[in-house]
Amino acid sequence: MATEQDQPPPPAPGEPFGPLRAWFRRHSSDSEVLLLSGLLLAGLLVLMIAGGVLAPIIAALVLAYLLDPAVEGLRRLGMPRPVAVAVVWMLFTALMLALLLVLLPLLLGQMAALAQMLPGTFQSLQARLLALPELYPDLIAEEQATEMVQHMRAEVLLIGQWLVGYSVAMLPTLVTIGVYLILLPLVVFFFLKDKPLILGFFTSLLPPRRRLAASVWHTVNRQVGGYVRGKLYEIAIVGAVSYVVFALLDLDFAALLAAATAFSVLVPYVGAAVAALPVAVVGFAQWGAGDQLMWAMIAYGIIQLLDGNVLAPLLLAGTMDLHPITIIVAILIFGAVWGFWGIFFAAPLAALVQAVFKAWPRHAPADT
Repeated sequence: MATEQDQPPPPAPGEPFGPLRAWFRRHSSDSEVLLLSGLLLAGLLVLMIAGGVLAPIIAALVLAYLLDPAVEGLRRLGMPRPVAVAVVWMLFTALMLALLLVLLPLLLGQMAALAQMLPGTFQSLQARLLALPELYPDLIAEEQATEMVQHMRAEVLLIGQWLVGYSVAMLPTLVTIGVYLILLPLVVFFFLKDKPLILGFFTSLLPPRRRLAASVWHTVNRQVGGYVRGKLYEIAIVGAVSYVVFALLDLDFAALLAAATAFSVLVPYVGAAVAALPVAVVGFAQWGAGDQLMWAMIAYGIIQLLDGNVLAPLLLAGTMDLHPITIIVAILIFGAVWGFWGIFFAAPLAALVQAVFKAWPRHAPADT
């Protein structure tokens, strides 16, 4: 065991960065701390330097990670692993084809229809806004309605310019996306089929003393796996229910608005308010400020209320032990760094940081 002579000397009074240097000396001799730090640093560097190039591999790895519990469930029922992998992979491929051949054309068709209707919709919105002072003279003045219309014109012009530039920039990316869609199912299949070989290879590269890294991995695996699968189920259920409700209300662009409502669950506490805006704008342009718009917003509110208070707690119970402020900060930070995927994985990444913080040794390592 370590003796008092083995411990690093305390920092001298007034020494610059004394506590930080003492902390580094205290932990730099711990092989498990160095291993965990190296793994985290290597993963961060790979994402920052080669994340774009390895995007299909990383996406396939995430999908294989999410599909693996289904494979293990079939194995527990007595099915051989190769057969279980084939069954799960075929179901995944069928779902992917259904999304590409059914849902994607529907969304693209509604996006094209929306683009064609935008000029007329904009004129309709202007007329309805300018009519508000006559309908509700006590709530809004004519000058306020005029200012709102002018502001909306400026915003629509900026959005149009951004859409044109973004569409031109996306053209070369379409070929890459097509290649990814072909490679992704193949890579997912090999990840599922060769999981024992891949894990065995990487495990053989690690030193035998890896208790700290194993503790962090088990904590993150338990929380993140349930969270990501729960979020995917939540997106699918909220999207399907929203589409049915919007279609029954005869709301224009029901599929697009349902997709926006579904993906709003990725941003807790904020996404519901943001996704309400397109629902309100489309409803106002279609019906005006009447009972139909009110019923559409009430239906949207009920969907979000049931999701936040019933569905999400049911699907995500016990998966995350994070304070709401922690999740919001993680969304802001990781969303700014990695965009959509940073928002999607903000809570799991926050769980990783929390697991590392809890597992990190609080005292000097002991020699054995």
